[in-house]
Amino acid sequence: MVLPMGSPTSTAVKICGLTNIDQARAIAALGVDAIGVIGVANSPRFIKEQQRRDLFAELNNYKPELQRVWVVADINASELSEALQGEGSPSVVQLHGQETPEYCANLRLQHPNTQWWKALRLRSQEDLHLAQTYARQVDALLLDAWQPGQLGGTGHRLPLNWLNQTSLELPWWLAGGVCAEWIPELMSQLRPWGVDASSRLEVSPGIKDLKLVEALVQAVHKYQG
Repeated sequence: MVLPMGSPTSTAVKICGLTNIDQARAIAALGVDAIGVIGVANSPRFIKEQQRRDLFAELNNYKPELQRVWVVADINASELSEALQGEGSPSVVQLHGQETPEYCANLRLQHPNTQWWKALRLRSQEDLHLAQTYARQVDALLLDAWQPGQLGGTGHRLPLNWLNQTSLELPWWLAGGVCAEWIPELMSQLRPWGVDASSRLEVSPGIKDLKLVEALVQAVHKYQG
């Protein structure tokens, strides 16, 4: 297996789909590297602007090195520009819509102080060829399993053999079905730049079980270095 360019000797952990400020702070204290909130209105984990800003501002004050990820899809330019200004802005925008490589490159040019991650939902191993077209247009990819009518948070896993036969030219996060119990199997075959967990750690949409989050962090940390 050829490790992708930018892959660290350790794997980062992102917890996505948070809705509660106190829980976000508690999860930050567990040693995760990124926390995401959902800006897609039809998601059960969606939070509105002020709640998002309050949550990100709290995280920035508490742990400024932690990545604050805003998950959106096909958002209009004016709303996006407004969200990137002022207190409680994200450090990363994760794009889950039909954003083309050219569109992503333009966003990156217009907003150089923000990281841009592109989420790709893969139906087959051949879809990984699409990932290569984003290699110089975004800062990272997020790879997830395709499910009809859903942009993420489904808990479905990608076949690991699709990925261990592929070399990507930029950092990539693996999403879909991530939990502590799966980490030994995952890490025996792959070392993704990061893992992105959401639905498998939840009590209900947007509310995580902190014990499951802690178990995931500890499981990943066993493979660090």
